[in-house]
Amino acid sequence: MSHPSRRFFLGAASALAATRVWGANDKINVGIVGLGGRGTNHLDIYTELPEARVVALCDVNQAALEKAQATLVRKNHDRAKEYTDMRQAFADANVEAVSIATPNHWHALAAIWAMRAGKDVYGEKPACHNIYEGQTMLKVARETKRMLQIGSQHRSTPHKIRAMAALQSGLIGNVYLAKGLCFKRRLSIGHADDSPTPPGVNWDLFLGPAPMRPFNEKRFKYDAHSGWHWFWDTGNGDVGNQGVHEMGVCRWAFGDPEWPKTAYAQGGKFAYVDDQETPNTLLASYDYGSGREIVFEVRGLITGGEGTVPARRTPPATARPDAPAPTATAPRNAAPMNVMIGNLFYGTDGWAAMSDQGFQAFKGDSNELVMEERPERVQGGGDATGLHMQNFLAACKSRNYKELHDEIGNAYLSASMCHLANISYRVGRKLTLTAGPKFAGDPEADKLLTRNYRKPYVVA
Repeated sequence: MSHPSRRFFLGAASALAATRVWGANDKINVGIVGLGGRGTNHLDIYTELPEARVVALCDVNQAALEKAQATLVRKNHDRAKEYTDMRQAFADANVEAVSIATPNHWHALAAIWAMRAGKDVYGEKPACHNIYEGQTMLKVARETKRMLQIGSQHRSTPHKIRAMAALQSGLIGNVYLAKGLCFKRRLSIGHADDSPTPPGVNWDLFLGPAPMRPFNEKRFKYDAHSGWHWFWDTGNGDVGNQGVHEMGVCRWAFGDPEWPKTAYAQGGKFAYVDDQETPNTLLASYDYGSGREIVFEVRGLITGGEGTVPARRTPPATARPDAPAPTATAPRNAAPMNVMIGNLFYGTDGWAAMSDQGFQAFKGDSNELVMEERPERVQGGGDATGLHMQNFLAACKSRNYKELHDEIGNAYLSASMCHLANISYRVGRKLTLTAGPKFAGDPEADKLLTRNYRKPYVVA
């Protein structure tokens, strides 16, 4: 497969270069790249948003394309154009924005190709597969003046926005420790021998920037018993899968600082003997100086949660005027959260817990409950992905990347925290960061800032 030519991209980019004045009710033509589990979710949401029109579908698996077309027909939408190679979708002048839900190793290159073709991009988390990729994505986004939102939908979740504003305003004093938890039960992926590539699957395009290797079902699909997330070529383990959400929230609590001074992670793949390469147990810590630390933990095996207070505690003296009224199912003095996937914050005056199920803050030695927030119902009854996509589509019209709730300049730093943990784990020692970032006196760790790319799938 030949490398995409300069003409290939500039043809599409030129078509979009003219200034367009958007009307309030105009729909943005969206192409969806990657139609697995998360891509199917993208399709379901975009087809419900009045701001969007799905005009293109792209996947290396013909069966996934057929399933997506059936969804459009079932929802009474027009059929979309089909592509196996994303570069052809990016060359389609009718496509104005793309939504990327590929495996992690494709996130950066797909976004870069799309932006250079003149498309705005909504990309799934983590922003990038390694730190170099994130820096390159930011550079290209600024050069092309494209919108690049990363799918960290917690940044558009109303109860989390209110909680973060309160924490940053001193609700529990000065926050000195933010902890992220990813206690997501994972089963053994088992073992599978290499096998012939199934009909209808373009294995070369699936691997893309990753090294060529024989087809293996464990490396291809993602379900409870397999997944590309658990191999270094294509994924980043659970710290870069589920954990990147909570890592971003840790940074958010501190006002989104850039690089820590040091990073250290230890753990392993415990209990299972199978094909998985990434750890299922990991503990990482980051020192930001000035009395601020982030701690992150992955537990894929059986475990309890965290976040409890003594049974005897003082109820809140007064409720905030704008606080939601107590309900029979979620009273204001509900039992403390037991966080499995979420965050804990520790301040000089108290502590707080947050997850998709809500937020609670406690103050003083008496553990007075001083704030409680519960999630609102959002469109589709699920998480805030729809709100996050609406924020993306609004920025596509305004052409102001600063309106994005988690644009690439911030999101790649959250992803980089996950990469720092994995680098430290893989080299087996603490990392001391210098400008760039680089690692002081550690060329072995420096090599893991990037990867060897398989031509023509080169991030540059």
